[in-house]
Amino acid sequence: MSARSLRAALLATALLAAPAGLAQIQPVAPGGDPVVARVDGAEIRLSEVAEQAQRLPEQFRSMPPQILFPLLIDQMISERVLTQAARQAGLQDSPELRRQMARIEEQLLQQALIGREIEAQVTEASLRARYQREILDKPAEAEVRARHILVQTESEARAIIAALGRGADFAATAKERSRGPGAAEGGDLGFFKKEEMPEALAEVAFALSPGQVAAEPVRTQFGWHVVKVEERREQPRPSFEEAEPGLRRAASEEVAETLVERLRGQARIERFGLDGAPLPATPR
Repeated sequence: MSARSLRAALLATALLAAPAGLAQIQPVAPGGDPVVARVDGAEIRLSEVAEQAQRLPEQFRSMPPQILFPLLIDQMISERVLTQAARQAGLQDSPELRRQMARIEEQLLQQALIGREIEAQVTEASLRARYQREILDKPAEAEVRARHILVQTESEARAIIAALGRGADFAATAKERSRGPGAAEGGDLGFFKKEEMPEALAEVAFALSPGQVAAEPVRTQFGWHVVKVEERREQPRPSFEEAEPGLRRAASEEVAETLVERLRGQARIERFGLDGAPLPATPR
């Protein structure tokens, strides 16, 4: 990619990106925050360039600083000349643009308020407590690893059960006669939880002991199954580090929902129909 193409890509990324909120800016130099460019007297400081870098996709942020920062400064110069030209043309006074800018301001304020609540409430201590409550304190979910042989008729299934009782190998029989998933692997269905299989098949599988073949064939919408359980286990529990992103997401959503409900409850809300007539009060 040429320098000109890269500058264009960086500029397009910056202009098309949604507002990213308040970026965390680290001190950029022991001596302060130097001016790195001026556009018609308007200063661009190093802290602004650092903030812009934090908004970029990972493939750009990983570039060496001696390459990235000159390109970013060049990008910001292009943005400033565009902004100044737009202001000189009076576009900031356009009613439509004012509505869009007001909407963006509203969204940023909403995000800032919700973010502040999340930061205060979703702490590592609260997430560890949630991990204990939702994962460690709950009974581990059972899983079984089973094989099956799927055929079209009950009589064929019963004949297979009889052959297995006489010593036929289950996996070899599945490869030869099964029409179901995993036939090439000896009918192996892998480990699954009860709700992940058709109810009739799951009920039988979870009632069997390892190594046991069901005495009766199982009928589902797919046909007739001969079922054998190979192993039983408890579903492995994720570590806190593995579970933390999901816990944080769920906790953050709860904080946001609680905040909205609390504020709605404190507000005086009136509703009107499309004709402007008042509507009956409804629960908030």
